[in-house]
Amino acid sequence: MPRHTERLVSTPLARSALPLQEQLYQRIRTAIAKRQLTPGEKLPSVRTLASELGVARGTVDMTYARLVGEGYLLSRGPAGTIVSPDLQIGALPARSVREKLQPAPEEESGTEPRPFQLGLPALDAFPRALWARLTARTAKRLSGGALSYPAYAGLPDLREAIASYLAVSRGVPCHASQVVITSGYQDALSLMARLLLRPGDGVWFEEPGYFLARHALEAASARLLTIPVDDQGLNVEFAQENAPRARLVVVTPAHQSALGVALSLARRQRLLAWATETKGWIVEDDYDGEFHYVGRKLPALKSLDLADRVIYAGSFSKTLFPGLCLGYLVVPHSLIQQVIEAKRATTHGEPVLGQRVVADFLSGGHFGRHLKRMRGLYAARRDALASALRSTFGDRLEMTLRPGGMHLLARFPEQGDDVELARRALRHGLLPTALSAQYLGRTRDSGLMLSFTNIPEEQALARAKALARAIA
Repeated sequence: MPRHTERLVSTPLARSALPLQEQLYQRIRTAIAKRQLTPGEKLPSVRTLASELGVARGTVDMTYARLVGEGYLLSRGPAGTIVSPDLQIGALPARSVREKLQPAPEEESGTEPRPFQLGLPALDAFPRALWARLTARTAKRLSGGALSYPAYAGLPDLREAIASYLAVSRGVPCHASQVVITSGYQDALSLMARLLLRPGDGVWFEEPGYFLARHALEAASARLLTIPVDDQGLNVEFAQENAPRARLVVVTPAHQSALGVALSLARRQRLLAWATETKGWIVEDDYDGEFHYVGRKLPALKSLDLADRVIYAGSFSKTLFPGLCLGYLVVPHSLIQQVIEAKRATTHGEPVLGQRVVADFLSGGHFGRHLKRMRGLYAARRDALASALRSTFGDRLEMTLRPGGMHLLARFPEQGDDVELARRALRHGLLPTALSAQYLGRTRDSGLMLSFTNIPEEQALARAKALARAIA
């Protein structure tokens, strides 16, 4: 390995609150800015760097893709990746991003969930015995043909089951041929960004918004146009006035991914009208639309889409478990073949066994019963944690309960910077997320995002007191 590139692996990435991907990104950028990596110099292969640093290959791959998209690196295919020969090193800042606390899914992989950790369903309440029986039965029934490469669009039985479920539960009328199986939301968004966007195309993106979605779009060289979110959701009027040339919008209409608000009907209609008039596209991330606790749950934005401009994205990470690594898209008719061809260029499809088990879980009625149990469980855990936080913090806490979602947003006006509060909590074994870290531009709000899904009612008060001690 060349002397300069040895600097990339001379010290392991820190076990800190900052995601491994962000650490590696900043390390490479800093090395370029300090001329430790020079224009034209070859970087280690993805496999080599991942092995040397002890991280997943996907972490390195996404980091390289992000730096290529920003112009710092140049991919030469089989010949490897080099520092872009055209870089003007003297104009580069050594550090471009303020270190903010964000969830670190790579660091948490394979471990028990930490209190307040976002992005996880109630793993203690998953029906493991039933899942094991379905898996064993499915494995025994696999034919020889099932051991070959899977269909690019996914298992037909699973696509049929998803289409039936969405029609009843989310109000999304679609045919099974429109359903395309992915390895999760991140994969789905990356797929659509590659297909629909050219480098520099504008994308309306919620501010604050989901940081992994942001990374996927940045890797596709999209130009992110941050649009503020208020009590009615994405401010479509602001977007039309200030960023009218967008090609795509990524939105979480059921429960906005950070603030928990729902996109109002008036804005839903205005957003759909914009897509129809401009021939733009909408990616609807319905990551937790099933978990609504007050009144009737909102139908999906896709249910209002008469012009077929909405690409509906769902996954089983929040409804079943993230280790399953399965998601799906409902694709407009005009894009079906293009999406399948785009998948064909990058993957052989998703594992058959997992797809078959999920198909049986849906068609056997287990999925609907599981979601009903989880809604009741989450409502109880949400109320218990909210009560415990109020009794523990008193007037030091500001909190508004939203009708749905999988986390609470707690603000502590007198406690200081939310990033620092989250760091203190992490040192005590807790994993809340700083709201300010979800902003791309100038931070406008702060607080701690606290998941309640893995905190049983009887533990709520103890967890609230532990948080109070940690951030004091």
